[in-house]
Amino acid sequence: MMEISLIGIFATVAFAHFLALISPGPDFVILVKSALKYDRKKAVGVALGISIANALYITLCLIGVGSLLANSVFIMIGLKVSGGLFLLYLGIQALRTKKSDYEDLSEQVSDGLDNETTFFKEFIVGFMSGILNPKNVLFYLSLFTVVLTKDVSLTFKILLGIWMTSLVFFWDSAIVFVLSGKKARRKFSKIAYYIDKATGAILGLVGLTIVKTALTR
Repeated sequence: MMEISLIGIFATVAFAHFLALISPGPDFVILVKSALKYDRKKAVGVALGISIANALYITLCLIGVGSLLANSVFIMIGLKVSGGLFLLYLGIQALRTKKSDYEDLSEQVSDGLDNETTFFKEFIVGFMSGILNPKNVLFYLSLFTVVLTKDVSLTFKILLGIWMTSLVFFWDSAIVFVLSGKKARRKFSKIAYYIDKATGAILGLVGLTIVKTALTR
């Protein structure tokens, strides 16, 4: 009976987590932006950064620290403001780019030329996006609180955490690999400037809304 119960818990958590994963959000926008603009090997750094940030929040929730974070008004406000300002910064950076910066993009796709960013820089962007998103800690905390009772072993919780972290990384990496392929990038290269502006505007608006909401409530 216990094995059947664990299978049910795993199925519930896995399904809820996957639905949250495929829901477009700031992380997805950042992934798309990096995949279209930078080399695949460097863009995957964003996916790794996001997954490590998720792993950190999963760990905090499993050991009980997540509830302390969620119940602290000042910490949550700080997370929201910091996250909002970070997204706003990324948005402004994208909006400030010039059209001339994209003129050689199609040639870069064909020639496989290197570009200005690094794997580490993209990792930091992904990590900061994930760690400064208060919805992450709230999601994992609510999910674990409802599903993972005291009767569930620590080993099972750890394995579940590893599963979710791995899924985040492989899903985000898949997005990067699909969009950073030569065919996909060649199609998007002509409109990359406008895509970057659109993603910049979205990130900026989301960031501004988060900051405004955090400071007015």
